[in-house]
Amino acid sequence: MIAAETVIHCTQRWLDDVVIKYNFCPFARFVREPDSIHYQVCSQPAAEAALEQLYVECARLDEESHISTTLFILPQGFDNFDDYLDLLELAQELITTWGYDGVYQLASFHPQYRFAGEAIASATHFTNRSPFPILHLIREADITRVLKDFGDPQTIFTTNMQTTTQLGAEHFSTLLAACKAKTQ
Repeated sequence: MIAAETVIHCTQRWLDDVVIKYNFCPFARFVREPDSIHYQVCSQPAAEAALEQLYVECARLDEESHISTTLFILPQGFDNFDDYLDLLELAQELITTWGYDGVYQLASFHPQYRFAGEAIASATHFTNRSPFPILHLIREADITRVLKDFGDPQTIFTTNMQTTTQLGAEHFSTLLAACKAKTQ
């Protein structure tokens, strides 16, 4: 088991060296710089226990308004992308069951992330590839507020696809490996 501090450090490195550097999420730097991101490492490899912890993180966001977003990091138990997708589907259903539909939204990141319909070797997958599986809890009100001033959010997706395609899968694979290098 990798120490939680190491998992968080690798995740922060990925956030800085990939997500923010390549502007995959134009809003990331605004929550990273004042350090209003909460990093929660889930040590539970079983889906039920992980989902119970996810609920605790939703409650934390309810109670602690200074936290803008939570990266719920799953360093063990969800390495298989299909298993992770099963967890993500359950988590999205539970967000509704818990009464958080319209309050919090989930974004997903995984070391083996694959967009449906894209070639397996496509560089575009790297917009959602991370050192560890992550469920990203985001306040919907924050997204709505930021998007009012942003313009067309579709340009984010289009620009990300162009950037990853131009720089290539090998480039991003090397960056991702560097983010995780100190854990192995």
